[in-house]
Amino acid sequence: MSGAGDEAGYTSVDVPVLPSARGGPDPAPDGGVDRAAPGGMAHPPGDGSVTPRADGAGLPAEDGAGRRVSTLELFFDLVFVFTLTQLTVLLTSDLSFATAARVALIFVVLFWMYGAYAYLTNQVPPDRPSRRILLLLGMGAFLVCALAIPRAFDDGGVVFGLGFLAVVLVHSALYTRGHGRDVIWYAVPNSLAALAVTAAGLFDGLRADGLWLLALVLQFVTPFFAEHGARRRGGRDAAALRTQLGALDPAHFVERHGLLLIVAFGESVIAIGIGIGDRPLTADLFAGAFLALALAGALWWTYFVRDEHAAEAAFTATPPDRRWRLAMNAYYYAFLPMLLGIAYCAAGVKKTLGHLTEQSGTGPALALAGGVALFLAGDVAFRSVLRLGPVTFRAVAVPVAAATALLGVRLSAVAELLALVAVLVVMLGVEARWSPAHPVPRTEAASTG
Repeated sequence: MSGAGDEAGYTSVDVPVLPSARGGPDPAPDGGVDRAAPGGMAHPPGDGSVTPRADGAGLPAEDGAGRRVSTLELFFDLVFVFTLTQLTVLLTSDLSFATAARVALIFVVLFWMYGAYAYLTNQVPPDRPSRRILLLLGMGAFLVCALAIPRAFDDGGVVFGLGFLAVVLVHSALYTRGHGRDVIWYAVPNSLAALAVTAAGLFDGLRADGLWLLALVLQFVTPFFAEHGARRRGGRDAAALRTQLGALDPAHFVERHGLLLIVAFGESVIAIGIGIGDRPLTADLFAGAFLALALAGALWWTYFVRDEHAAEAAFTATPPDRRWRLAMNAYYYAFLPMLLGIAYCAAGVKKTLGHLTEQSGTGPALALAGGVALFLAGDVAFRSVLRLGPVTFRAVAVPVAAATALLGVRLSAVAELLALVAVLVVMLGVEARWSPAHPVPRTEAASTG
């Protein structure tokens, strides 16, 4: 996949290609998987690259390019993004700080296992019937979780937990096909996290919240167990294991998360229609709808016009022994606020489009402005981790975007929308004018990665 872009503002890069992205030897019969990264993410020993057939399992890879995201993986992402839709429903039902915190808690827990599946399919592509069936079962388990989200802290908590336990077990079963007994180092802590979430459904208040936090702790220590447990058993040193952990296809990994983000943007577009509902189609309503679309478009521009191509080049140029940590920092920790920001922003759009000329309540105004600010903060973290630069203009835009909530509360929703669009447009324009994109150089690390 070439990193060169023909749109104004694109980062022009000469993406170095790893040997693993050139269609090396076929994988082992069971996937040739080795070790686990955060959430039990799979990695192959040695090359482990795969070029799928163009038979529906995936798109054919170009010569010299990494494997493309398969249609089944995209289907999986569509189901997962339904959880964002449901989180927006939960938030719009009660725009309070407590609900916003619980929305964040639910999504952090769910996104951990999404990352586990994304990393797994990067190295164990769903190109065989057994793998496709397991992935479809995982989709079904995520659907159960999504349907139970609006009542996850009420009478639907146990159902949510059991659905999440199924997500973990299906992932572990799929990973076991290529990894064998070492699945225990991540399957056990992930399963305990799912059981903690299930038990939380039996309680209310602080006890339930405490069990959810316990699930987070168990998930976050999973990489430690996966790395150090497997190292003791296999007798390998830390450097060799980190190299194995980083043996992934950068083009596929970056594309997969970019597609997840673009599908999530679809939620903000759907929010426009839901926010309008059956109200009369007036000029004011269309103006508000176009402003909401312009806001989503500006957020799209923020990531896709510069970040994605440069991220792939930086990711490819990173030696394998550092790439797995980079993957976690950039595509888990930094992506979390970006995706949550989209959900919060969508909730704000739903609550304000029908009342554009009125003063917004504190909740809708904060959801709209805070969602944009959260997305920008995540993007700043993403660019900082990958050293993409510049980040100054985007960092300055974070508090400015958050401050637009005052316009919604004191003036009107349309004033807040206009201000948010203006903040993003000015940010992008100043950045393009004063910090033009530069090619990402081919590094020596890339040629040996």
